[in-house]
Amino acid sequence: MSDTGATRNAVTRRGALLLALAAPGAVTAQAAPALRVEVWQDPNCGCCEGWARHMRAAGFEVAVHQVADVRRVKVARGIAEALWSCHTAVVEGYTVEGHVPAADVRRLLAERPRAQGLAAPGMPASAPGMDIPGTRYTVVLFGTPDGDRTWARH
Repeated sequence: MSDTGATRNAVTRRGALLLALAAPGAVTAQAAPALRVEVWQDPNCGCCEGWARHMRAAGFEVAVHQVADVRRVKVARGIAEALWSCHTAVVEGYTVEGHVPAADVRRLLAERPRAQGLAAPGMPASAPGMDIPGTRYTVVLFGTPDGDRTWARH
């Protein structure tokens, strides 16, 4: 074998070794489980499915439970009626009511405030899943020891 061939083989082996050493970390990062979001919604609600798609696109694993009366879930979770929207979700023990953006949910999970969860009251037209731009809305952090407060404005 020529010097050029031996050098090429050494470089190829070194590259394969570096790739093998890098691969376990890459596999571990890819294998990290997505955060699971449980959603309760009316089976006829298209905007709820739009929000579920938004959450999936943001990397969440979304399990949808279609129920005839979502109000029962809201009452069971202790959500004040003023905060109600069309669907209710739970992620990592927090309640997410309505069309809350995925970024707000990620921030909630990163900061872990003492609260019941987040709500986008009503059905804000420009919220994820509704997707009609131009309407400002507020996301509320609720169930804190100090009462509800604004979490984000969109």
